[in-house]
Amino acid sequence: MPAILYLKERQLLDFITQFIQRYGYAPTLKEIGDAMGISSPATVHEHIDRLRIKGFIKKLDGTARGLEIVKDTYRSQAGGNEGAVELPVLGFIAAGSPLEPYTDPNYYVSVAPAMVSAGKPHYILQVKGSSMIDDGILDGDLVVIQHQQEAKNGDIVVALLPNGFSTLKRIFFEKDKIKLMPANAQMAPIFTTHVKIQGRCVGLIRKFQVH
Repeated sequence: MPAILYLKERQLLDFITQFIQRYGYAPTLKEIGDAMGISSPATVHEHIDRLRIKGFIKKLDGTARGLEIVKDTYRSQAGGNEGAVELPVLGFIAAGSPLEPYTDPNYYVSVAPAMVSAGKPHYILQVKGSSMIDDGILDGDLVVIQHQQEAKNGDIVVALLPNGFSTLKRIFFEKDKIKLMPANAQMAPIFTTHVKIQGRCVGLIRKFQVH
């Protein structure tokens, strides 16, 4: 069974893989940090070290570009192209100020079967805003949502607010209210007494701009 990849680890691994495929060599720590929106080289190094421990990459000593993808492990985790699942992109979801609800599918995206749970409905939304950046969810990213109406404390959910607007936030159930918490220290949480959960974030897709 492949090791679990968390959102930021998955994003970092995808970027390194795409960079190597384009240029034939690995990115530097600075290039990774710039692409991922991480200013601290030490933080980038921590993520890389976790990927190394989990067996997804190898580090080669003595070079700034000394990263190598362990192809069999990466292919196993990604699920390859076999059995790819087509999911509808239903519109935009706010990671910032809430947006009007999404409607009909605009287009479909293929995802690895490992990203979805068999027998459960899923869909994709495109993120607008920066309120979830500390969870590695950036403006323009596509989030894979498992449709469900319940959630646990700390889940990242699609929440429909009483005013009819939707937002992507971490949900926390407090004694007499619900807190929708952003992952951005510059933004305040949303408090409400009622919210309709429309799904839980289970994956993320990013199309990196590799120059």
